[in-house]
Amino acid sequence: MTKVVFNLWYEREYPDREDTELHIGIYSSEAEARAAIARLSDKPGFRDYPEGFNIYPYTLDKDGWTEGYVSIRESQMIAEGYEPYEDKEENRHFPPITPLE
Repeated sequence: MTKVVFNLWYEREYPDREDTELHIGIYSSEAEARAAIARLSDKPGFRDYPEGFNIYPYTLDKDGWTEGYVSIRESQMIAEGYEPYEDKEENRHFPPITPLE
């Protein structure tokens, strides 16, 4: 039987300071993750930006990274015409997954 757990993160981007990324917890069901949001949403910081909560499902006992990887220096990337790595939302979670609605 495939077992899915639900990662709960709080993520907020700021234009003038470092972004906030908090791993709240891992839950056995989406309902449990949503219950955690309900418990936290009136707390300082969270209540100021309630849309920062994101639930990411993740399948247990399944490889998340299967393609291998290559190490490359930033100077080599630039020399070859690539942009340096940026902290973008699509680079934060591996494997890339879509939050539940």
